[in-house]
Amino acid sequence: MVNEKSFIALIEQSIIKNWDSNALTDYKGITLQYKDVARKIEKIHILLENAGIQQGDKIAVCGRNSAHWAVAFLATITYGAVIVPILHEFKADNIHNIVNHSEARLLFVGDQIWENLNEEAMMHLEGIIGLQDFSVFISRSEKLSYAREHLNEIYGHRFPCNFRPEHISYHQDKPEELVIINYTSGTTGYSKGVMLPYRSILSNVEYCREEVKIQPGDRIVSMLPMGHVFGMTYDFLYGLCAGAHIWFLTRMPSPKIIAQSFSEIQPKVIACVPLIVEKIIKKNILPRVDNRIGKLLLHVPIINDKIKAAAKHEAMKVFGSNFIEIIIGGAPFNAEVEAFLKKIEFPYTIVYGMTECGPIICSSYWKDLKLASCGRAASRMEVRIDSPDPENIAGEILCKGENLMLGYYKNDEITAQVVDSNGWLHTGDLAVMDKEGNVFIKGRSKNLLLNSSGQNIYPEEIESRLNNMPYVSESLIVLQRDKLVALIYPDFDDAFAHGLTNADIEKAMDINRNNLNAVLPAYSQIAKVKIYPEEFEKTAKKSIKRFLYQEMKG
Repeated sequence: MVNEKSFIALIEQSIIKNWDSNALTDYKGITLQYKDVARKIEKIHILLENAGIQQGDKIAVCGRNSAHWAVAFLATITYGAVIVPILHEFKADNIHNIVNHSEARLLFVGDQIWENLNEEAMMHLEGIIGLQDFSVFISRSEKLSYAREHLNEIYGHRFPCNFRPEHISYHQDKPEELVIINYTSGTTGYSKGVMLPYRSILSNVEYCREEVKIQPGDRIVSMLPMGHVFGMTYDFLYGLCAGAHIWFLTRMPSPKIIAQSFSEIQPKVIACVPLIVEKIIKKNILPRVDNRIGKLLLHVPIINDKIKAAAKHEAMKVFGSNFIEIIIGGAPFNAEVEAFLKKIEFPYTIVYGMTECGPIICSSYWKDLKLASCGRAASRMEVRIDSPDPENIAGEILCKGENLMLGYYKNDEITAQVVDSNGWLHTGDLAVMDKEGNVFIKGRSKNLLLNSSGQNIYPEEIESRLNNMPYVSESLIVLQRDKLVALIYPDFDDAFAHGLTNADIEKAMDINRNNLNAVLPAYSQIAKVKIYPEEFEKTAKKSIKRFLYQEMKG
């Protein structure tokens, strides 16, 4: 046991304690106070009860982050049902498959997602409910139809003097009880249903409480999709349990949207994927100091401090100036950008995790974080490196502890392949670990390239360098006929703004290849560059789906 508290009890206590405070806001839209959230939860409970939904039944939710998405999630788990959050970025056929595979009885869905779905492909659903106003789009149950039509009447009869804090009485959860089935987006081409128990969610939220000090009323921006556990845990579940005011951008978090909304919201804590930070720092901050004069002045001690302070001020301002920490996770972080942020003492930290751990495995407070590390094992987690010499020879990261999943839904075979008989989760990630327990990730074991001379090549390390070179937006290193080939998606906007033609871009990429080869070992030299005309397809965490490009011919 983590402690004697239950996760649902944390939600109950937060709602009661913060009853008259703002809870959930859709940016440029509605705001719900904690008492509004409680009343909407109660109405959905009445709906579920009268529709014949039982504790342990599965209920799916799919849509962009919003106040009503959060309400549907909270209403489901506080009723005692199992929530199946589905990434809104999934294609329709994948959503159909997840709904069917999870045996969901109901689906809460956003309007934009609903337009592309086919209810005939989800015949086991008893009802489809819109997130906009909780109206019933499709009902295959007389009980559900009756309950929705008479919802306000039943609610008014049950609570004639309105719903008050003393009326709250939610499901009493148990540590090993299933609460979430989260289907991974994955870079391997198919989704697996990760079964997370209450113990995992509670342990993750407790870790956030230990590391990030949020006070009631503090503002948090939710911009990572809550269909993924990273955004769900840091932004939503921890924020709500802490009595924070959570803002949903309800749109893609582009640098322009972030600059506009964050200056208004001024969030206290920000969780995001590396790509967002990298774009903002590389476009808005680095060009001011990463030039000949800037680099020269950085070596003059007195001016050095002034430049660093100015750069930090500008970087902080982009994200609203009010935050205590930016939490970055979900994909590898660009080495040059990280080194720059470390130099200017920008408050960022790295979280390493997996859906299978709900998600936290490693992290450290930003002041304690070592450069290029993802920190130490989180509370209630053990981490070791499967290597004869973990400090010098990379091995697979293994972990176990309170955060670990129950297994994959309806797939004992794959569960047994990933979690061994001693309870260690085999992450598939390769890393080294120093004496203090700091973990330094080298790459994915399935991405590891082995050339004919037997040398291990970590493509992520080469890509990190290549992505910092002129006019490179993103890259992939693949092995073809025992030669390394760089697939590059150029920053066409930047190149064209500097007057380059397509032919010039090709020449620039070859110059990059030669310059990079000059600092790479002989066994990891890039033999060829191939220009890729569009962004690489990515998962919700913004990791490139490598399996789509392994067979690409140069």
